[in-house]
Amino acid sequence: MEENTVVHNPLGTEPVGRLMRKFAIPSIISFVVNSLYNMVDQIFIGQGVGYLGNAATNVIMPIVTIMIALSLFIGDGTAAYMSLKLGESDPKEAAKGVGNMVVLSLVIGFLFLAVFEIFLEPACRLFGATDTVLPYALGYGRIIVAGFPFFVICSSFGSIIRADGSPKASMIGLLIGCITNIILDPLFVLVFHWGVEGAAWATIIGQALNAAFFVGYLFRFKTIKLTRKHLMPKWHVMRKTLSLGLSSFITQFAGVIVMALMNNLLVKYGELSVYGGDIPLATFGIAMKVNQLVLGVTLGIATGVQPIIGFNYGSRQFDRVKKTFLSAFFISTIIMTVALGLFQLFPEWILGIFGQESDPRYIEFGIKCFRIFLCGCFMIPANAVIGVFFQAVNRPLPSAILSLSRQVLLLIPAMLILSSVLGIDGMLWSGGVSDILAGIISLITVKALWNRIFPAEKTLLSSEVPAADE
Repeated sequence: MEENTVVHNPLGTEPVGRLMRKFAIPSIISFVVNSLYNMVDQIFIGQGVGYLGNAATNVIMPIVTIMIALSLFIGDGTAAYMSLKLGESDPKEAAKGVGNMVVLSLVIGFLFLAVFEIFLEPACRLFGATDTVLPYALGYGRIIVAGFPFFVICSSFGSIIRADGSPKASMIGLLIGCITNIILDPLFVLVFHWGVEGAAWATIIGQALNAAFFVGYLFRFKTIKLTRKHLMPKWHVMRKTLSLGLSSFITQFAGVIVMALMNNLLVKYGELSVYGGDIPLATFGIAMKVNQLVLGVTLGIATGVQPIIGFNYGSRQFDRVKKTFLSAFFISTIIMTVALGLFQLFPEWILGIFGQESDPRYIEFGIKCFRIFLCGCFMIPANAVIGVFFQAVNRPLPSAILSLSRQVLLLIPAMLILSSVLGIDGMLWSGGVSDILAGIISLITVKALWNRIFPAEKTLLSSEVPAADE
C-alpha cells in the first residue's frame, strides 16, 4: 500500500516539465507579488512624498526582512519536511510538522510586534536613518510592525500550501493581498495625502486579507488531515523542520546584517562624496528592490520545484531529481542574464518609475547603482537554486554554508574593503564581486557532493547493459 501511495502521487509520476510549470509558475507569481508589496509602496511614496520617503522604506526594510527570515525559517523548513515525509508515505508525521508550524508562526508574529513597537526608533538608527529620514521611517514603520502577525502567516503558510500540491492557492492568497495594496496605495498616498503612513496602511490591509485566505486553507489540505492534536508542540519535529529551514533563515537574516551595514556605509561614504547621505540611501534601495523583483522569478522557480525534488528524492527517483534541478538552474540563469541586460541598458527609465527628481546627482548615482552593483546578477541563480536543491535533498549544512557565502562571507568583506579604498563607488562594486564569487563556489560545491547525494548512481550505471544501437 505504501508503494501505491508513492506511485499515484503526481509528484512522482507526472512528466517533470509539466510539474515544473504547475508548481513553478504560481510560485514565481507568489514571489513577484511578495516583492511588489514594498516596491509598490516605493513607487507611490516616490511620487507623493519624494526620495526621503523612499529612503525611509529602505531603513524599515531590514526590520521587515527579519520577519521574512523567521517566517521562512518555519515555513520553508516545514515544507521540506512535509515533502520528504509524503515521499516516504508518512502523512501523519507531515501533519505534525504543519501543526507545529502554525503555532510557532503565531507566537513569532505577536512577539516581534511587541519588540519592534518598543524599540523602533533605535532600530531605525541602527539601520541607517539620518535625522531627515527618521520621522518618515517612524511613521511608516509603526504601522508596518503592527501587521506582523498577518505578515508571518502570509510568508510562512504559502510554502506548506505549495508543498500540499496547491501552488495556485498560494498564488491566489498573495494576489489578493497585492491587488488590495496596489488599489489602496494611490488612494491613500495621492488622493488622501496620508504620505508614508498611507502606504503602510495599504500594505497591512492587503496582508490581513491574504492571511485570512491562508488560514482558511488549513481546513482543506489535500495530502494531510490537520487536527487539534497536531497543534501540540513536539520538539523532535520542530528541531527537524527548523534544521531544514536553516538555509532560508540564514539567507534572509544575513540580508538584515548586510542591509544594516550597507545603509550605514552608504550614509558614511555618501556624506564624504558629492551625493550626500540621503541620495545613496534612497537610490540604492530602489535598485535593491527592483533586483529583488526579478530575483523573485529565480527564487520562485527554485522554491516551486522544491516539493518535486524533495518527494522524488524521498522515493529514490533520482533521474527525476536531476532533471528538475538542472532545468530550474538553466532557466533561472537565462532569466537573470536578460535582467542584467535591462539593468545595463535602461537604468534611467527604471529609476524614473519611482518618481521624477530634478537633482542630477540623484539620477547619476541611481544609474550607477543599476549598472555597477547589479553587474554580477547573472550568477545569482547558481547560489540560490543550488542552495534550495541541497535543502530539498536533506542536506541543510551545505545549503546553509552557501547561503552564508554570498551574503556574509563575501558581500560584507567586499563592502568594507572596497568602500575603504574606493569610497562610495566601492559599495557599488561589492555587489558584482560577491555575486560572481558566490556563484562559482556554489557550482564547485554541488559538483563535489553530487555522487554523495545520489549514492546508488555508480551501482546503477555498472549494472546497466548497453543498448544494441549504442
